[in-house]
Amino acid sequence: METASGSATAVASRDLGSQRGRSLVPERLQSREHERQLEVERRKQKRQNQEVEEEKSDFFAAAFSRERLAVEELLEGGESVEQLEEAAARLQGLQKLLNDSVLFLAAYDLRQGQEVLARLQEALAKRRQELQPKKRFAFKTRRKDAASATKVDSAPGAPAAEGILASPPPLKEEEGFDSSWICGFSNLQSQVLEKRDEELHQRDVLLTQLINCTIKLYGNPNTLRLTKARGCTLLCGPVSTSVFLENCSDCVLAVACQQLRVHTTKDTRIFLQVTSRAIVEDCTGIQFAPYTWSYPGIDKDFEGSGLDRSKNNWSDVDDFNWLARDVASPNWSILPEEERRIQ
Repeated sequence: METASGSATAVASRDLGSQRGRSLVPERLQSREHERQLEVERRKQKRQNQEVEEEKSDFFAAAFSRERLAVEELLEGGESVEQLEEAAARLQGLQKLLNDSVLFLAAYDLRQGQEVLARLQEALAKRRQELQPKKRFAFKTRRKDAASATKVDSAPGAPAAEGILASPPPLKEEEGFDSSWICGFSNLQSQVLEKRDEELHQRDVLLTQLINCTIKLYGNPNTLRLTKARGCTLLCGPVSTSVFLENCSDCVLAVACQQLRVHTTKDTRIFLQVTSRAIVEDCTGIQFAPYTWSYPGIDKDFEGSGLDRSKNNWSDVDDFNWLARDVASPNWSILPEEERRIQ
């Protein structure tokens, strides 16, 4: 009897286990089906997002090309100040289009757009210069005389005098700059250098080969370029278009602009107000913080520059040497708040 009872118990146990096994099969199938549906939905959403980005990219390419051609036609045929002002307005619209598209544009397309804008801005500055009154030639002569008066200050090996340089040495023409329409300083060491609004307004500023200098630019330049500088502090009012920084080290900058490009530069702090995304390339040790410099009249200069003061992308930086989007670039960083001292 005990044997029969044990056999019955075993059979009942097997039947219960079999029932449990059969009940688990549908649960596994349901779970697998649910996971499959989720994966299908994820792929569908990814495909839709990709299609949206492609549509946005196509719209950007068409709109950018159309506006670029319109600006080029105005610059090529512009024989009046009014036409150049229209070109400048449309160029600002082109800059805004690029700024609004940075989130979905590929790094290559963004770089190409920035290069087109830089070329058009330089062409605009050149056309403005060509329409200036001929009296500008008298300025060239005065500048030559001033250069002779400061020849000792800029001579190689000569000790640099402390204080503000009254008349800067002559500037050599660089790529993208018309030598008759630039101002700035070059080949100086351990000096405090200043320029005011009447010297800077919508001019192209070139600062090159400076060592341990402090440069203060009170006004609204059109473009600004700092090259081959070491240990310098540059404080500048709002720049209407682009700021270029290249071959510099151990510098501190405070700049406000539409576009910032930094090349082959290291160990430099930048206090920045920018309406597009800053670009760094072949750089190391670059630190960014928001623009904080101020001086009497800066509000008026901002109004004249056309910059949107409420829009500041100082911490949105594209490193063209670091394309991994999910890993931060080691070449630039945010300057800690406790270290945000311009001087």
